[in-house]
Amino acid sequence: LTMSSSNWLMAWIGLELNMLAILPIISKPKTTRASEATIKYFLTQAIASAMMLLSSTTNAWQTGNWDILELKNKFSTTIMALSLMMKMGAAPVHFWLPEVLQGTTLQTALLITTWQKLAPVTLMYMISNNIQPALLMSAGVLSMVVGGLGGINQTQLRKTMAYSSINNLGWTIMIMALSPNLAIMNITIYIIMTTPVFLMMKNTSMKTLQNLTTTWTTSTATTLSIALLMLSTSGLPPFTGFMPKMLA
Repeated sequence: LTMSSSNWLMAWIGLELNMLAILPIISKPKTTRASEATIKYFLTQAIASAMMLLSSTTNAWQTGNWDILELKNKFSTTIMALSLMMKMGAAPVHFWLPEVLQGTTLQTALLITTWQKLAPVTLMYMISNNIQPALLMSAGVLSMVVGGLGGINQTQLRKTMAYSSINNLGWTIMIMALSPNLAIMNITIYIIMTTPVFLMMKNTSMKTLQNLTTTWTTSTATTLSIALLMLSTSGLPPFTGFMPKMLA
């Protein structure tokens, strides 16, 4: 619904349905951590949705137009860009992402880091011409720094994956300022690389770095694959993950 709409209200309805649908999925494990993660996710997404409505309403009030491509007001574009960054979990509004991932299962973490980013990235792609490049660039660089530094010293694999996601979003947002099509390719490659990592973690029920090191004895292929995928995600030359970085 969000990806195919040309009207801000329809896009907003799509995002809202998406949020309400994933809440029961996050809270499925009957633990306090899962409930906490659900509330955190709900609050951040609700704030982002409110900012989105504020932005599109202000724009409609100024221009008399609800069309997504007609977001001409400077104030509106800035608020909209921030709300979309909040929805996908890019710095400086990334704080919810590691916490939510840590509180839920690996399948749900996979959903949040891949599928849940598609709608906001699509909307950002649609309005990328109107957003000030300086805003995109600074948010992108900040996300890269936060993603890179946050992953250091982490023993929890889900948090590490969350910071990796923030880092990759940084790349996507920064490239969005220069070449939106390339940004779409970047996020697509990221999703293709992240999915098998999460699926392998789920199969071997890895939670911490310690699990990853002990899996070596039981399933060598899995550990090796995860190691190579991690290198690919970090963008090392012979791997696929290097391609969007090189093109950028």
